[in-house]
Amino acid sequence: MPRRYDPERRQRIIDAAIRIAELNGIGAMSHRTVAAEADVPLGSTTYHFASLDDLLVAALRQVNSEPRGALTDWEDVLTEVRAGPQEEGLTLADALTRLLEEYARGDRGRIRLEYEIYLAALRRPALQPVAAECIDEMVEVIGRHTPDPAMARVLVALIDGLLLQLLLTDRPFDRAAVREALARVTGES
Repeated sequence: MPRRYDPERRQRIIDAAIRIAELNGIGAMSHRTVAAEADVPLGSTTYHFASLDDLLVAALRQVNSEPRGALTDWEDVLTEVRAGPQEEGLTLADALTRLLEEYARGDRGRIRLEYEIYLAALRRPALQPVAAECIDEMVEVIGRHTPDPAMARVLVALIDGLLLQLLLTDRPFDRAAVREALARVTGES
């Protein structure tokens, strides 16, 4: 039987891994479960990804390439604030609060997945460089709108903490509390 040419197979495997991790966590991911979800032979997953870490790196890169579109949105909003707010009195803290509120309003399963993969990087060295790239990119985007890189790093850490708390408590987004926390770091009232 001739081999079937399937140029989309690798992408289907990555998409299946993301769906499994999003719904059931990365602990539920194996070559077998991914192959079943992607509707491909088991050998295809190991052909394209020798280890689960290789598959997780590909999934993390894809997940983070999607928010890079969001980071472009963040850059656009923050640039508007720096260039002169269209809304009277809009500060960096206001803009970040608005962006976080929009992000939190989206698919929380995707946010959970992002943080689960980041936390997996603590024990899986193959994931660490990709996770670090994502953090550094966020620091760079916010850093272009702060007086110094240290403030940008603190803001990113605060944003991560706020999002993790939101996920862990499953509470609604508290706009006033988030804005107050961000304003303390930026020195805005």
